Amino acid sequence: MLRMLGNSPASMQLSVLKNCTRSLGSVLPQLKIHDFQVVNEPILTYRKNSAERKDLQRALKAAASNCEEIPIVIGGKEFKTSEVRHQVMPHDHQHSIARFYYADKKLVEKAIKTAVETQPKWDRVPIEDRLKIWEKAADLMATTYRQELNAATMLGQSKTVIQAEIDAAAELIDFIRMNAYFLKEATKYQPISEDPKVTKNSLRYRGIDGFIAAVSPFNFTAIGGNLSYTPALMGNGVVWKPSDTAMLSNWRIFNIMREAGVPDGVVNFVPADGPVFGDTITASPHLAGINFTGSVPTFNRLWKQVGNNIDKYVNFPRLTGECGGKNFHFVHKSADVESVVTSTIRSAFEYCGQKCSACSRMYVPESLWPKIKEGLQCEAEKLKIGDVQDFSSFTSAVIDDKAFKRITSYIEHAKKSPNLEILAGGTYSDSKGYFVNPTIVLSKDPKDRIMTEEIFGPVLTIYVYKESDLLETMKLVHTSTKFALTGAVFGQDEEFVKCALQEFKMAAGNFYINDKSTGSVVGQQPFGGGRMSGTNDKAGGPHYILRWTSPQSIKETFVPLRDVNYPYMSE
Repeated sequence: MLRMLGNSPASMQLSVLKNCTRSLGSVLPQLKIHDFQVVNEPILTYRKNSAERKDLQRALKAAASNCEEIPIVIGGKEFKTSEVRHQVMPHDHQHSIARFYYADKKLVEKAIKTAVETQPKWDRVPIEDRLKIWEKAADLMATTYRQELNAATMLGQSKTVIQAEIDAAAELIDFIRMNAYFLKEATKYQPISEDPKVTKNSLRYRGIDGFIAAVSPFNFTAIGGNLSYTPALMGNGVVWKPSDTAMLSNWRIFNIMREAGVPDGVVNFVPADGPVFGDTITASPHLAGINFTGSVPTFNRLWKQVGNNIDKYVNFPRLTGECGGKNFHFVHKSADVESVVTSTIRSAFEYCGQKCSACSRMYVPESLWPKIKEGLQCEAEKLKIGDVQDFSSFTSAVIDDKAFKRITSYIEHAKKSPNLEILAGGTYSDSKGYFVNPTIVLSKDPKDRIMTEEIFGPVLTIYVYKESDLLETMKLVHTSTKFALTGAVFGQDEEFVKCALQEFKMAAGNFYINDKSTGSVVGQQPFGGGRMSGTNDKAGGPHYILRWTSPQSIKETFVPLRDVNYPYMSE
């Protein structure tokens, strides 16, 4: 959540700290990029009678009263097909807020052709001009369209006001501004030129010839913006498949970026059936990369298809994927109990546990278990589950009927298994919305599937360990599951923390000490995990943009070579 100090509501004028022009020799033009600073986008509080609360309530009313028509957009032209879909409110699944269309194979191929043809033209747009577009887009998101983004996310993805503000406003703005900042910083590096009068060495960032396919998830509006527009920032043509259940919020992003100045054809908005989209993009010889967030089976399928088609591609496609996790909280006997309880409730149950980083399993020592159990049960009972337009709701419905069935199957497993005991929740209903009450399960078996498989819902499973088995239990954390996304340890004992840093080195891409496993902030905790959690490219950090560029090294020589022989040869 970072913003440029510049053409923003606060200053209304770009703060130019220094001119970063650098000569690239006699042939290449000068790169003129003004320096700027960045800070995290402030998160608004939405207190009673606040201006932002009133603005949001108006935006919610407008969005809820309309079923918005969302076309396929390729090269600026709109298309509709006979494959009609609707986005509904998960907390009121009879209420549609968007009508959209699936692209067929021919339209996906058309989008690919458009992106490939647009890419070299867009790549010639100077970086400084692209940065201005991104800055304008971030300002539009922070002001004019902030509440439209929030309202679309709240109604379409059932996020409470604070979860929407963190995601669709602050994090999205941060991705747009910070990635522009990282690109600007990257241009500062130039290779060594030992004697610039003789030779000048330089480096420039190019897009990748071909197209990037962006496949984004439902659970974070900001991820949709990052997956599609960060490759575009770097000079690429993009074919974007938004999630069916985040369609309205993603449509908002697409139109804001167009208004900010992204030319038609740079990013093409192509809702589609997953297999149709995947089969078509991987069959194209021009596939230059896939930017993906979603399930392991889907990413595996795409990776296999790329492997099968590897001989036909112009480039080796770049595969970037984030696939979720089975995230943990590990508690030491020296931990602060109140911090453990409140952090775990938030991590496990905010946004119904549908964050990639949500705590899904917990390891607690016997000595602290009675107090932690009491605290968790007490806090879980207080949680209000309801409509997101009720600002007193802690969380709302899970995303759709498929998620509801998957999550409740684990609850039914817990009810039937002799090794599992439900301590809180365990109830659910899909009569109006897809509501699953926050559920806490105690497991006697640390390798029961409820403790090893990704659930992606409001189900927390706890294993109580004997303190004499501390080291053996710590090993279970990274050996009992295939994921390695986020994890947290709680303890005041310094030796334990040092031990945990080593033992859990490969257990999580984002690791927290005395803090919950959720809540990474762009520019502060770059996000991503290893193993089956993904390729760990650290979105929100300075290296992510480099995945989407094909740099070119250039050497200019000003003193002509006149002799084939080397001096020693004539001595």
